[in-house]
Amino acid sequence: MTVLRMSSLFLRTLREDPADAEVPSHKLLVRAGYIRRVSPGIYTWLPLGMRVLRNVEAIVREEMDQISQELLFPALLPREPYEATGRWTEYGDNIFRLKDRKGADYLLGPTHEELFTLAVKDAFSSYKDLPISLYQIQTKYRDEARPRAGLLRGREFVMKDSYSFDVDEAGLAKSYDAHRDAYIKIFDRLGFHYVIVEAMAGAMGGSKSEEFLATAANGEDTYVRCASCGYSANVEAVKVPTPAAVDHSGMPAAQVIDTPGTPTIETLVDFVNSAHPRGDRPWTAADTLKNVVVLLEHPDGRREPLVIGVPGDREVDEKRLAAQVEPAAVAPFDEAEFAKHPGLVRGYIGPQALGAGEGSATGIRYLTDPRVSEGTAWVTGANSPGQHVVGLVAGRDFTSDGTIEAAEVRVGDACPSCGEGEGLEAARGIEMGHIFQLGKKYAEALDLKVLDEHGKLVTVVMGSYGIGVSRAVACIAEGNHDESGLVWPREISPADVHLVATGKDEAVFVAAETLARELAAEGLDVIYDDRRGVSPGVKFKDSELIGVPTIVVVGRGLASGVVEVKDRRSGERREVAVADATAEVCREVRGA
Repeated sequence: MTVLRMSSLFLRTLREDPADAEVPSHKLLVRAGYIRRVSPGIYTWLPLGMRVLRNVEAIVREEMDQISQELLFPALLPREPYEATGRWTEYGDNIFRLKDRKGADYLLGPTHEELFTLAVKDAFSSYKDLPISLYQIQTKYRDEARPRAGLLRGREFVMKDSYSFDVDEAGLAKSYDAHRDAYIKIFDRLGFHYVIVEAMAGAMGGSKSEEFLATAANGEDTYVRCASCGYSANVEAVKVPTPAAVDHSGMPAAQVIDTPGTPTIETLVDFVNSAHPRGDRPWTAADTLKNVVVLLEHPDGRREPLVIGVPGDREVDEKRLAAQVEPAAVAPFDEAEFAKHPGLVRGYIGPQALGAGEGSATGIRYLTDPRVSEGTAWVTGANSPGQHVVGLVAGRDFTSDGTIEAAEVRVGDACPSCGEGEGLEAARGIEMGHIFQLGKKYAEALDLKVLDEHGKLVTVVMGSYGIGVSRAVACIAEGNHDESGLVWPREISPADVHLVATGKDEAVFVAAETLARELAAEGLDVIYDDRRGVSPGVKFKDSELIGVPTIVVVGRGLASGVVEVKDRRSGERREVAVADATAEVCREVRGA
C-alpha cells in the first residue's frame, strides 16, 4: 500500500485554532492539515482530508451498491427543468444562478430531483422497467446566508443523493425501507452515535420523512424524544395533540375590559384574576391567546401578513414556523407594515377581526396553535388600545383559517405518540441523512409516466434519500477527538499507522524506513514522520493531532531492540521487539 513521508507530504499543522472556527471539527480539521478555507463556506481538501473523504465515500458506495446503481450528473444545470417544477423561483436567493455567453440561464445544482426524473423518463416507459433506484456522489452548491462551523454548513459540499422510482405507493414503501436499512448500515460503520427522528419534508415535498441526526451538544437541530414509547422527532416536525372539542353552549358571554398597566402576560393574568376571576380555577398564562404577526415573503415577490395565535405561555419558534411556511421566508412585521394595516392594534391584536374570508375586518390570514380548539376560552386582545377580551371562545366568538405548528416545544410536554410518561426530553444533533417519500410531485411536474400492466398510463411515485458525505467527515471529527487532537475510527482514518522516527541516530531512520516498507508490503497505509531536525515533542504532538488510531515510535528503545506501539484512543502503550513489530502492528490494525 502507501507510505506517506511527512518530509514530502503536502501538510502543515497549526498550533493555534483558526480565528473563524467555532466548533471542534472545524478547529481540528484545519489545525491538523485536512482542509483549508478558501472563502466563507468553501474549503480546499488537502491530501489527508481527501483520504478521509474517500474512505467515507467508499463506505457509502459499498452499502448503496447493494440497492442502487451509481451515475453522475453535471453540476451546471439548465433553468428549464427547475422552472417546470417551480423551484427556480422557490429556491430564491439560496441557489447560484448564472448566464452563459448567449444569455441562457443556468444554476449550480443544489439537488438533482429534476435530472433524475428526466433521466428515467428518457429511458423507461413501462412498469416492467420499475422499480429502479439510482444514486450519485457529487458536489452541491447552495448560497448559504450564514455559512458556519466549517464543513457542517458550507456553500459547496459533497452529497450522496439517491432516488427510487416505483409504479405505486406499495413499491415506494419497499424502496424507502431498503434505503432506511442501508442508511443504518452506513451510519453504524461511520463511527458516531446517531438517532432517527421524524422530520419535515420542507421544500422537497412528499409525505413520510425521517432524519438521521448525529448526537452533538453543538448541533444545529433540536429533537425531542419520549423515554416511555421511543418516539423521537425533529422539533420542527412535532405535532401537538389537539384537545377534544368542548361544549360551549353554556359558557358566559365574553367581556371587553380595560386592562391598564398590563405590559406583560404575567401582569395581564394577575389583573384579570383580581378584577374578573372565574369560578372553576384561576386564569393562567396558558389561558391567554397571544397573536403574533409576521410578514411572509414569497418566492414570486408577494409579501403577505400572517397572524399566528399561540397560548401566551409559549413563544413562536422561528425554525418551526419557517418549516411550516416554506418556501416563503419569514420577515419581521415592522412599524412601516403596521402603518399599512391600521386594523392591527399593536399589543392588543385579537382574533375577532382576523381571517382571510369574507366578513373579516382585516382580510389577514389567521392561523392558530392546535391547542386553540373548539370550546376553549381565552383572554386576548380586543383590537383596541388598553383593552382585552375575557372569555372569548374558539368556535363561538371567532374562527381561524386553520392550524399551524409554530409554538415552541418544551421539555416536559406530553408525548404526541403515547401521551404518557414523564414528557418529552430534548437533545441536539447534526443532520447527516434525510429520507423522503416524495410521491408524485416531481413526476407530475415533469410528466414521468409509464404504462401499467393494464396498458394505462400511470404517474411514477418517487423517493428521495440524501447523505452529507463531506459533512460526515466533520461529524465524525466532532464525535472523535480529545484535548490533543483527532481520534479517527479505523475505517475512516487517512492511514492505518502513524510511524514516528525520533532522535538523530541514523540507525533509527534506517529501522523506521524498513518497518514502513514492511507494513506497506502487508497492505497497510502508513504515515511516516521521517523529518530530520524536528524535535520528538513536535512529532508526538503532530501524531496526536492528526489522529491515526495506531502510533508506532522508533526511538531510544531501538538500542534495546524494541519499538513502542501506542493506541491513540486509549493511550495505552506497549513495547514490541523490532523483529516482531510488523506482525504485531498488523494484528492490532486488523483486530486479529
